[in-house]
Amino acid sequence: MIKKAGILGFGLIGGSIALALKNRCNIKVVGYSRSEAPLKDAYSQGVLSAYSVTDLSVFADCDIIFLCTPVNKICEYARQLMPIIKKSCIITDAGSTKGEIYKELSEIEGINFIGAHPMAGSEKTGFSAAKDSLYENAFYILTPSPHVPSKFIDEYTQLVKKIGAIPIVMNPYKHDHVVAAISHVPHIIAAGLVNTVSELDDEEHDMHMLAAGGFKDITRIASSGSEMWSSICAENRDEILNVIDVFASNIDKFRSALVDEDYKRIYSLFKSAREFRNSFSDGMGRSSLKTYTFKVDITDRPGAIADVVKILSDLHINIKNIGIMNNREYSDGVMKIRLESDADVKKSADILRKNGYNVIL
Repeated sequence: MIKKAGILGFGLIGGSIALALKNRCNIKVVGYSRSEAPLKDAYSQGVLSAYSVTDLSVFADCDIIFLCTPVNKICEYARQLMPIIKKSCIITDAGSTKGEIYKELSEIEGINFIGAHPMAGSEKTGFSAAKDSLYENAFYILTPSPHVPSKFIDEYTQLVKKIGAIPIVMNPYKHDHVVAAISHVPHIIAAGLVNTVSELDDEEHDMHMLAAGGFKDITRIASSGSEMWSSICAENRDEILNVIDVFASNIDKFRSALVDEDYKRIYSLFKSAREFRNSFSDGMGRSSLKTYTFKVDITDRPGAIADVVKILSDLHINIKNIGIMNNREYSDGVMKIRLESDADVKKSADILRKNGYNVIL
């Protein structure tokens, strides 16, 4: 049973794990980081019961230790911890690449290493941006080493559920292939788009001034930490290069169609992308991962959101999440609501429409 956890690396990711473990699981948490400032903040807030910036023995009696460092430091710290921790301690990480770490740490005798990738984050960094809800309803990939006892995998899976995330056990190499396409290369593309606008903008900076809506939305992730992403690119180089080659081929299809003035082909390229993108709609996919959302148009006035919430709560409908869609350049609706089932969505849509709201399913 997991009663005490250690967090090594105390930025956004590690800090949010610490907050979730403390607030949602009532687990005692200790910390270690190169910088003392975030540790002091967490200690003063009661998040940490102890911490150190020099001595890893603070983790000696932990049941689980989260390595929340850049991916190129994870194996080094795991090796340093082995002589210190108890034999039953689970070592895990939060890195965005898994294959190389899995390969190296699987060779260590007696290590209970369960690689992990909590698929949540923010363009903001540091413990000051951490929150205990960061992982709520986020996919949390687990890539356990081959000799880890199943009871440890089960314990970790249950812990992931308790902090509100959705655990998925996956082969580490498949993980790296998948995230190269859906996470790593999109970050590269976002950075490339921002650099392109920076190079093309003139002295009046019109592009900078008007860079809102779609552009600002799809390049938001370019604000993420440079150190972290350069490390990820080094660790997952081959998979990223493979995805970039496919992406470059798709860009070339658009370019050649434009050169040839083949607008039917351009239409086809946009159409196929639109159809596949629309297949991401909530409620698709494996039943255990289904979510259900709809959107509502509301006016900007005091109490507008509360009115909608009250109507649904009177029906005893459990609202899982509410968001305001600030960028609606290509989307109808202002307020996005996520519920537990398709039946709840239909019931909510009916009652809100009867109350005069425009509902978009």
